[in-house]
Amino acid sequence: MAKPADIVQKFMAALGKGLVMAKGGHFGPDFFRFLVDLRDHNDRHWFLAHKDRYETAVRDPFLRFVADLGPLLQKLPSPFTADPSPVGGSMMRIYRDIRFSPDKSPYKTCVAAHFRHVDLKGESAPALYLHLEPGESGLGGGIWRPAPPVAKRIRDAIVRDSSRWRRITQRRRFTSTYTLAGESYTRSPRSTQPVIRSPMISGGKTSSLSRRSRIVKSRRGASSSL
Repeated sequence: MAKPADIVQKFMAALGKGLVMAKGGHFGPDFFRFLVDLRDHNDRHWFLAHKDRYETAVRDPFLRFVADLGPLLQKLPSPFTADPSPVGGSMMRIYRDIRFSPDKSPYKTCVAAHFRHVDLKGESAPALYLHLEPGESGLGGGIWRPAPPVAKRIRDAIVRDSSRWRRITQRRRFTSTYTLAGESYTRSPRSTQPVIRSPMISGGKTSSLSRRSRIVKSRRGASSSL
């Protein structure tokens, strides 16, 4: 069975290949520029007036990138799916769910994709994630809000081999590239309390567990490889 660390590392390599497959890159300078402008004019009237620009500079190039990435993700030790369908595919909607949010901005100022595992289905299945946003771009992999039985299996595995967990998450190669992310419980679940007494094993307190790496730091322009 492939190690999660190897899968995410190879995902990064696949992204690198995918980003340079198309001649001249997939994304032009207006890709991030549009997202910056949307951040400054996040309202329905402005977006509808510039929807053609969004589709030409942002949506369509991103879908082409997802399509080119598909064969590379199929070659990972544990394969994932890249679906370039404009609706219901890997690309996430630009429309925000504002029903329960104090922020009523209707649009996301980022472009993101969620790549699901080929064989495992449902919200508790592992996935890879790509997030492109001026100054905040990154990638990650993990499980987001798994069902309680799955979360317990993850916590039990951490507790069962806590020394290996510390060794992996404190390794310089890991800490220099990734950050652990995910919502956490206020208190450690009962089954982990005998072991989890310091931030070194804080993974046992999370209700979601993923690792992320930033890939673009510029506020406006895409890197040359994009």
